[in-house]
Amino acid sequence: MKKFFVSLLLILPFISAGAQTIVTINTEKLLKSIPAYVAAQDELASLNEKYKAAIQSEVDEIEKLYNDYQQKKYTLTASQRSAAENEILSREKSTQEKEKIYFGEDGIMSKKSDELLLPIKEKVDASIKAAALTGGYAMVVDLAIAQSVVYSEGAKDITEIVLQIYDTLK
Repeated sequence: MKKFFVSLLLILPFISAGAQTIVTINTEKLLKSIPAYVAAQDELASLNEKYKAAIQSEVDEIEKLYNDYQQKKYTLTASQRSAAENEILSREKSTQEKEKIYFGEDGIMSKKSDELLLPIKEKVDASIKAAALTGGYAMVVDLAIAQSVVYSEGAKDITEIVLQIYDTLK
């Protein structure tokens, strides 16, 4: 209820201005209509699976080493146990580092996502802004992310207009 009142307070100045219009857009629907975005998502999903499989393979190997060690540790000398434990720890650390390289904040997946998706998102943002300026809209509410939108039946949806503008931008 509190979100409703906060949203109402934020929108009220635009409603009372009369000539200004609030419109909606659904970026989820918009992005799914852009072939380059769909292709980028597919490529990222494929890379994600590839890197996850590589990490999982190493985790499985480490588990096998650990289980073998657990079965044999009482028959090993102290130096053999220490060497086996160090190898397991070293492999775990190596796997964690690879996981960070693949999936970390500055990892391969993050960089590839930026490379593939940022140009599309910038073009979408430019298209939304162009549609808003051309139509004289005071506010564009994204229904895909706006959690406080309770009702939007009367609001004009400009998703298709933005998609048409997107297709014309270079």
